Amino acid sequence: MSSRPLIAPWRLRLRFGFRNGRLTAAWGLLILFMWLALALFAPRIAPYDPIAQNTDLSLLAPSLSHPFGTDNYGRDILSRVIWGARIDLQLAVIGVIFPFLIGTFIGAVSGYIGGRFDSVCMRVIDVVLAFPFLVLMLAIMAILGPGLQSFYIAMALVGWVSYARLIRSQILVLKESDFALAAKSLGFGHGRILFRHLLPNAMFGSIVFSMSDAVLVLLNGAAVSYLGLGVQPPTAEWGTMVAEGQAFITTAWWLCTFPGLAIVTLAMGFSLLADGVAQVLGDRS
Repeated sequence: MSSRPLIAPWRLRLRFGFRNGRLTAAWGLLILFMWLALALFAPRIAPYDPIAQNTDLSLLAPSLSHPFGTDNYGRDILSRVIWGARIDLQLAVIGVIFPFLIGTFIGAVSGYIGGRFDSVCMRVIDVVLAFPFLVLMLAIMAILGPGLQSFYIAMALVGWVSYARLIRSQILVLKESDFALAAKSLGFGHGRILFRHLLPNAMFGSIVFSMSDAVLVLLNGAAVSYLGLGVQPPTAEWGTMVAEGQAFITTAWWLCTFPGLAIVTLAMGFSLLADGVAQVLGDRS
């Protein structure tokens, strides 16, 4: 008889589910839709005002009236986590869109034109990538000042290089393909060839990368808020909540735990969606 250990059916189903691209993407979408619904309906779902202070209720442990407890100002943690979903979803989405658009345009033009312009773009990309991502972001935000606008500008100035490199490599391959050469022989303009024929076929990798990049943007947004350069109190934001609860971690564990779990679950949603889409596209290719 085989000595191979038996695997419980539920574990087999779970393993298959996370190895199947569509199911993995479905899990990711489910998590993202959950947070999106909480963010959209926060005024109706949140049981308390997220910024209303009541020192008589400070540092209450989780209970029926306050399922996630209260912070040192007596604010309800559950309400602040729900309202914080609005800010953190906004950080993740907008923080990806600007680098995606800028990097896609620069990378596509650089790969298609080539020559000196391409060389200059690659040198700039190499210089930016030579520094740690978060260090550059913090340096830019220290100059611009704290706030969401500074975060978006810093993300746009630093994050576009990865998209540019990815799109450029795809354009370099596609511009020598048969359909691109046929379009040139038919007299199509360079703009039409690049933006109507080459770029749509080069976007799949960047789209998948943008989903996984949303995880890094979310974590970077929480990090800069934790360091005091992002969203400012009393606005409910998960990174800021973790920073405020750090001083009470030994006596009031719920201050950091619940916003931390919110960050993890939202990041997991983006990660599962990216992994699932990558598997589906890989199977089709």
